[in-house]
Amino acid sequence: MAIPVGAYFPGASRRLVRSAALIALAVMALGMAGCSFNLSSLDPPAAAPEKEETPQVTSSSNIGSLTEAIKNTPKDPQAYNMRGSVLAQAGKTEDALADFNKAISLDPNFGQAFANRGLIYRKTNRLDQAMADYERAITLDASYAPAYLGRGMVHKAKKETMEALEDFNKAISLRPDNAEAYYNRALLYQSEKQHQYAIEDFTSASGLTPQQAEPLLGRALSYLALGKAKEAATDLDEAVQTDPQNGQLWITRGLAYERLGDKAKAAGSYARAISLRPKDEAAKSGFVRVGGKAGQHYDTF
Repeated sequence: MAIPVGAYFPGASRRLVRSAALIALAVMALGMAGCSFNLSSLDPPAAAPEKEETPQVTSSSNIGSLTEAIKNTPKDPQAYNMRGSVLAQAGKTEDALADFNKAISLDPNFGQAFANRGLIYRKTNRLDQAMADYERAITLDASYAPAYLGRGMVHKAKKETMEALEDFNKAISLRPDNAEAYYNRALLYQSEKQHQYAIEDFTSASGLTPQQAEPLLGRALSYLALGKAKEAATDLDEAVQTDPQNGQLWITRGLAYERLGDKAKAAGSYARAISLRPKDEAAKSGFVRVGGKAGQHYDTF
């Protein structure tokens, strides 16, 4: 279901914070002088690193010490939940799943363990099982923001746009510092071409996670869709300094400067993208389009 134009749920708290996002973006055709460039040739912003939904664990924790704790207290569900969190972060998915299963078997009302297991199911594309776990977590604790965020991500994966939007709104209303919920809501707005709403949410996500380039890329794409190449270039200048090895950022920056008529910066950006992604057709065609020549040095700033 498409989002009604200007859809904005009253319960969602918004913060205007400083400037510093998965679902695939809807294709936005951008006309350019002498050519036609389609954003479908660009990768969408990647999902922002998950903080709220990721199982929480102290930095000093490790699998060995938690295993020892479990030996000492084998019927403590929190110990299994904590070790499952560490295992999940280490990429040991099935081992983490076994620990969350054990935690739930010891305490069938352990809402966080259900949400954590839901995350494992979602990341391994077991969406129905993930949905069931998030539903259970919400039933056990209707104010647990990570469960709404997780359920929203499942709805988004299932292309259930309105349901996803409602869950992201709820997550934000419960935790106004929830950067990932802002980011994913922005992607929903962007996919429906409601770019001003998307820009506001990308701004919130960027302010809450200034070390992340993805919200800046998302906002830049919406600026480009609105014909605001200067604002897009400003965001991308910052983004490429935050994540200089991200070829997609350089390609999009090249596009922004190409639209501004700054062929030197555009060529420099495309050249940098080619050095990072030699087979990328968007980078190569952009470089040729702005008159780039192999072997020539181009400044990026």
